Amino acid sequence: MTKALDIRDLDLVQITDALKAMGEPGFRAKQIHQWLWQKGARSFEEMTNLSKPLREKLTDAFTFHVAKIHTAQHSKDGTIKVAFELHDGNKVEGVLIPTSSRTTACVSSQVGCSLDCKFCATGYLKRMRNLTAAEIFDQVWLINELALEHHGKRLDNIVYMGMGEPLLNYANVLQSIHIITSPDGLGMSPQRLTVSTAGIAKMIHKLADDGIKTNLALSLHAANNEKRSAIMPINDSNNLEMLAEALGYWYEKTGIRPTLEYTVIAGVNDGQEEERELAIFARKFPSKINLIEYNPISSADYQPTSRLEAFAAGLEKQKLIVHVRRSRGKDIDAACGQLANQLA
Repeated sequence: MTKALDIRDLDLVQITDALKAMGEPGFRAKQIHQWLWQKGARSFEEMTNLSKPLREKLTDAFTFHVAKIHTAQHSKDGTIKVAFELHDGNKVEGVLIPTSSRTTACVSSQVGCSLDCKFCATGYLKRMRNLTAAEIFDQVWLINELALEHHGKRLDNIVYMGMGEPLLNYANVLQSIHIITSPDGLGMSPQRLTVSTAGIAKMIHKLADDGIKTNLALSLHAANNEKRSAIMPINDSNNLEMLAEALGYWYEKTGIRPTLEYTVIAGVNDGQEEERELAIFARKFPSKINLIEYNPISSADYQPTSRLEAFAAGLEKQKLIVHVRRSRGKDIDAACGQLANQLA
């Protein structure tokens, strides 16, 4: 057994087999598994119901790569943006977003991003690598500790809306969802989790076929192929017709309405014509619409619209389900679209 093997890459059966190979009783595997995913242990030394000799064996046999809080920045509205340092020196950002009704963790799935969305700060970063399921779990665990420390409340909502495209890190994202929702992990309801995608049609199909019961959000931002491709190059290979079919399939398989995330940008997608296009697209399948305030970034010259309320009112008149999502943490660049490893 090589030292390079990370204990958190193993499932319960594999840990059991590894212990037996060491001459240790297999029942210890359940204890180790609980330390990893229910108690959030950060080292073997914390596993105090294991003997010291066994902890030493584990330390010799395995690595234990944990993400750590590198820096944290506090907004005047209570939002906390965290830069997490990974074992290889890479960094990602996550956000704690407290409101009167819920406490949300926004977590990343990749170091950087490959999709080049023109209005998003992360899109201007190079994608370095995917995060492991354990690194995604670490963000949730550590943000929950911050929520308890600063707001006296546990997390009740997790959104995969940080850095990276979750559906391009499919296996690790699904494994992290399993850990977070499993009774052997954090035991959260899948309905408390939202996976947000820029729109990978075939992976939306796979998500539905795999029986995932989380919420699903599509980063839409334009309901016209030419306009969407101009700000989201992914639309060239995953156009609106493909996405409408995939989201209809998702709803048919899961019964869960997808949410259409639409950042309203002055002079880009905030006119009455764009409002009409969005309404037409939203009626192709049962859906909800989140209108998002645009948050300026240094890499692009886009500006927030003055028509946000009018845009929302126009959609509501057409009997669509619309929610205006106000930005949180703008003063620390923690709002939607602003994560760019500036704390790193």
